[in-house]
Amino acid sequence: QVQLVESGGGLVQAGDSLRLSCAASGSTFSRYAMGWFRQAPGKEREFVARITRSGGSTYYGDSVKGRFTISRDNAKNTVYLQMNSLKPEDTAVYYCAASIISAYDFWGQGTQVTVSP
Repeated sequence: QVQLVESGGGLVQAGDSLRLSCAASGSTFSRYAMGWFRQAPGKEREFVARITRSGGSTYYGDSVKGRFTISRDNAKNTVYLQMNSLKPEDTAVYYCAASIISAYDFWGQGTQVTVSP
């Protein structure tokens, strides 16, 4: 099993940047592909980004393409989400998740990101 703890959320203004971190423990981090998801009040959970085990490939949801960047540091057991040009519609709780094969098996508790107009 792997335990995931997100950090870095907060209140920012539209156009600002924010970097989220997700620290993993309890298992070999490089075994897992990692993803970021978000959920806004009253909305379904939305895929944000995914990164492969080695970090060689990344994938993004259409709403964040070109603005967000996912990365990982396997030596630090951490995955990051760099969020630039933030918009009010990016307001949500952001979750990181670990994937062994295709589904996401382990989830963090989430961190709140609020973007004011």
